[in-house]
Amino acid sequence: MKSKILYFGQDFNKQARLETIFQTAEVLTYSDPSYVIDLLNVEPPDIIIADADFADTKKFVKNIKSLFENTFVVAFLTDKTDKELLKYSNGIITMDFSDDVIASTIEISLRNKKSQETLYHTNKNLASSLYREKVLYDTSSKFAGTLDNEKLIDIMIEGMDKALSFSLTCTLSFCNPQEPVLILNSLYEISDELLSAIKLRTVLNYKTLFDGKNLPYQIDADTLRVIKKVKNPSSRFNFMLFQYDNMLASISQGDEFYGCVEIFKEVQFSTDDSTCFQTLARQVAIPLKSAALYQEIKETNVKLERLEKIKSDFISIVSHELRTPLTSIKNSVDIVLSGKAGVLAPNVDKFLSMSKRNISRLSEIINDLLDISKIEAGKMDFNFEALDVNSVIENVRASLTGLAKEKDLSLVCDCAPELPKINGDSKRLEQVLTNLVSNAIKFTENGKAITICSRVCNAADINKNNRFGEELEKLSGDYVLVSVKDEGIGIAENDILRAFDKFAQIENSLSRKVGGTGLGLPIAKQLLEKHNGMIWCESELGKGSEFIFALPLT
Repeated sequence: MKSKILYFGQDFNKQARLETIFQTAEVLTYSDPSYVIDLLNVEPPDIIIADADFADTKKFVKNIKSLFENTFVVAFLTDKTDKELLKYSNGIITMDFSDDVIASTIEISLRNKKSQETLYHTNKNLASSLYREKVLYDTSSKFAGTLDNEKLIDIMIEGMDKALSFSLTCTLSFCNPQEPVLILNSLYEISDELLSAIKLRTVLNYKTLFDGKNLPYQIDADTLRVIKKVKNPSSRFNFMLFQYDNMLASISQGDEFYGCVEIFKEVQFSTDDSTCFQTLARQVAIPLKSAALYQEIKETNVKLERLEKIKSDFISIVSHELRTPLTSIKNSVDIVLSGKAGVLAPNVDKFLSMSKRNISRLSEIINDLLDISKIEAGKMDFNFEALDVNSVIENVRASLTGLAKEKDLSLVCDCAPELPKINGDSKRLEQVLTNLVSNAIKFTENGKAITICSRVCNAADINKNNRFGEELEKLSGDYVLVSVKDEGIGIAENDILRAFDKFAQIENSLSRKVGGTGLGLPIAKQLLEKHNGMIWCESELGKGSEFIFALPLT
């Protein structure tokens, strides 16, 4: 391909000499600055040789250098040297130079220009790549900041706009499968006729992505909802839009499909454009999947909360409704057993006594249900005051000694004297301790012992080598520790934590025999938490259990 050399001047001798030297090149001669500028906009020459003797040259060279930074200019001088002209020139030649030197000078200038152009394009591509990398990084950071489907799509489109400067994006979103939507981000307004064509094209593109396979969702171009976002509504696209270069990408993650996006641009997309476009479409699919999972979890939690409330309300209502007739039954049985209604036959007395025991058992179950409902609803009343824990222990021991004797169990207290007082509700703490001792009596075989202990201990000295170690690490300062130790059936290591779950029953023959609601320990745990305390257990299957709770000193 011939080099194109433009001589700017009016000296026919210089023009003729240049034509003679560069016979294999195309030499053009112009003296009108405006014409040359128009030429540079349309079909620029490889190099301009500006005649220093021509009146308009200095002004012309300065002007084109400001307008066309990469234009190469060689100054054609006589014996005069214009320093300002040289400042804007890439090289010089004079009439004194031989033809070979002039040819070599221009050849060197052309090579320099080519090298400079290569460097310019390399730097430009590098700058473009760095800018796109930054866009991708910034977009990825924004994706991480939200789990809102609409915002995620907007962030993706914003990234495409910054990196690719599109004319139009058509994003088909299935983030809400019940109502798919076509989101149009357009440089100019779109007519109703063009919109109909775009909708039809989007549906066809969507079907093409699955190549005859079953579509994840069914859509109809006529009923497809559209959201239009137009930058410059004063102008309008026409059907020439479909002659623009375009790219299509699926927005999917694994088997999850969230939509597709098509992008149009008046100029041709490069390979780097395609890579950036596909990357952004892949990037948004990951947080969209997370958003879908998050939404599913939210909806599930709402359902669970509703079910939990229904369950709590049901328990509360049923418990109250059972308590009233049960109280009447209990009073009636007590009156009959007392003999006030007449003398009872031996067998009748036996059956009524059995009824009384089961009425008491049923009352305990109802009370547990009511207590757990009150605690969870935040309606449990507390009366905190400074109290001696040993007095609570003594009250519980006195009330349960008779029950222990029925099974020939010894109920022993090993309490440290003169314990410092704690801030607590004596009634609720008695409820906790009564539950622990009652359980010990239930699950300990006849003839063995149950021991209640109390002492002061610093959190640092509490044994934390058990399944409650992580929670025990949170304790700090001094506590009163109360423990109930039995020689009963014990609890398997894997079941220890489960013992504090609501309605949990550890599976063994004795637990099935004694029954119960499984609410005692959860109630105790929550009552102690209201005291800023904690309960835990140490146990070995077949060798007994020790339940310990800690109450902070005032």
